[in-house]
Amino acid sequence: MNLFSYLFQDWTANPGNIKGRFVLFLFRLVQVISRYTVLKIVFILYLAFYHYYVEWVLGIELPRKLKVGKGMMLYHGQALVVNQGVVIGEGCTLRNSVTIGHKKLTDGSFSRCPRIGNHVDIGANVCIIGDLEIGDHVVIGAGAVVTKSIPANCIVVGNPARILEKKNETTQI
Repeated sequence: MNLFSYLFQDWTANPGNIKGRFVLFLFRLVQVISRYTVLKIVFILYLAFYHYYVEWVLGIELPRKLKVGKGMMLYHGQALVVNQGVVIGEGCTLRNSVTIGHKKLTDGSFSRCPRIGNHVDIGANVCIIGDLEIGDHVVIGAGAVVTKSIPANCIVVGNPARILEKKNETTQI
């Protein structure tokens, strides 16, 4: 994938969503710069701008080391917090006030971060914490608190999250 394609890989997934397109472009650019030490030195001001503008002004924490597949959709990105150890698959949707990260264990250490499959739709105010996996084609309803792994092709709701409906693989959610 060339640089231009890489920077704009989320563009078509966010039609009419100028803020989502802009934030994801800035995120992909900071990822490119972070890969190379020489670029980090040359673009130190951009890294500072990204940290200040996206995190402090917009309230969206998408760390530069975060692993995200292509085609991510970002709607109403306020209060979005994603830990840098999280892995997010292709075509996922994140809405406002979502928190995804590790949890503190009883011994004081931290768990691994969640791994999210492809085409997962995460509703507003969802909290996903701990060492868990979310399968492909999962829909997580608004306000859900996910602390356990979820198999593919499910609709999940509630606090604590529970499977509301399981679709067969031929049915598209």
